Amino acid sequence: MPSPDPSPAATSVETIYASHHCWLKGWLHRKLNNASDAADLMQDTFLRLMQSRYRNTPQPQPRALLTHIAKGLLIDHWRRKDVEQAYLEALAHAPAQHEPSPEERYLVIEALVRIDAMLSSLQEKTRTAFLLAQIHGLTLEQISQKTGMPVITVRRHLHKALVACMSARLAFDDPPDKADVHDCAVANRC
Repeated sequence: MPSPDPSPAATSVETIYASHHCWLKGWLHRKLNNASDAADLMQDTFLRLMQSRYRNTPQPQPRALLTHIAKGLLIDHWRRKDVEQAYLEALAHAPAQHEPSPEERYLVIEALVRIDAMLSSLQEKTRTAFLLAQIHGLTLEQISQKTGMPVITVRRHLHKALVACMSARLAFDDPPDKADVHDCAVANRC
């Protein structure tokens, strides 16, 4: 039978780890059906706890906090697996001479995961307008006709998406130079 949560006095990350790491690993293993991934996500959960604002505050229910953090990591894990699977399926249809190295695969998957996260963070209308412009190459007027939004609203949605793209890039890369910003603006037909 699992032990009850310790008193609020027992709040350090080390104490929470000692008391709950086996439980958390088991919980994650049941969700993932994979001991290795469960161990990785358990460690990531405690790493997030150590980096969070809760690391030095009393936790009357540490399992609830650990579960909350772990659920977010599970969602990220499953999203990454979906993106990775879609990429590998696309690669299976590509000619063999275009087979990327393992390092290139990793970099592409990382970029796709970041793009997926950025797109998921956008409002649906913004995401739709952005994808119509970027994937289908539609103009502002064509997007307006297809979505029923006024052209000025389409422009605003594309601007929001562009800002999200640049913010995501800044978060993971060096700041873009002016040519990159200009190229991105031209590509977005803004």
